[in-house]
Amino acid sequence: MPELPEVETTKEGLKKDLEGQKILKIQISKKKLRFPYHTNFKKHITGELITEITRRAKYILFNLSSGKQIISHLGMSGSYRVIDRSIFRSKDLIKHDHFILETEKYVAVYNDPRRFGYILLNIDKKSEHKCLKILGYEPLSKDCNANNIATILCNKERNIKNVLMDQKIISGLGNIYVCEALFKSNISPFLPAKKLVNRDKTPKKELRHLIQNIKEIIESSILLGGSSLRDYVNTKGKMGYFQRTFSVYGKENKPCINRGCSSKIKKVFQSNRSTFLCPTCQKNSLK
Repeated sequence: MPELPEVETTKEGLKKDLEGQKILKIQISKKKLRFPYHTNFKKHITGELITEITRRAKYILFNLSSGKQIISHLGMSGSYRVIDRSIFRSKDLIKHDHFILETEKYVAVYNDPRRFGYILLNIDKKSEHKCLKILGYEPLSKDCNANNIATILCNKERNIKNVLMDQKIISGLGNIYVCEALFKSNISPFLPAKKLVNRDKTPKKELRHLIQNIKEIIESSILLGGSSLRDYVNTKGKMGYFQRTFSVYGKENKPCINRGCSSKIKKVFQSNRSTFLCPTCQKNSLK
């Protein structure tokens, strides 16, 4: 599933070509995505100007001149490609192209083999869409700091891996980057989250280290265009390269990269998701 770095990379590609463009035409395939399109979707946005394209968590937001907002989630396998309208032909469309947004200069095509992504429309100009209201801190924001996170974790019995995956706490994180951050921080994914917080609800040094590592890993991945494991490519069809730097994710039975450690990376399952860890470097040692 595309996580924050992949969504950010996609957003930047769309932003570069589509901001300031007028929507001339919308094509929607007969096959449904995860959720149905808004009633009269085409009518609502045709003729609108795309004033700004932003990101919130794993959502790409197309802000329109009327105040309406297109909300796009890439799901498990979604991606956009942008084609110059002067050379675009219908024969350029390929299998699993489900949504085509045509502007004055460019055509943006949403492709999704698994059809687990979705494209919503918020026509309420005064209220944020319900899918955005529930989201937690942005990982790269100043508000996502150890002090604020500690106040949330202080009573959490759940393991830290599942807590970090909870979009209501920190939004945009997924399996890849959580596994990498926990390894870099020498924290067991099975550790109860509250053990990273002192009795006075201040963060332990391990939590400070973890939050800093999350930020650094996300920033590094964005610089490398995200991670391409199966389907993900950017709007120009190019793969990301962060997967080449993975320390644990997908490294089952590979030697741990930490100096002096002779263990091999282990793969386990938590809440039906794969977790990769070093059983030596990530011992559940906090009391």
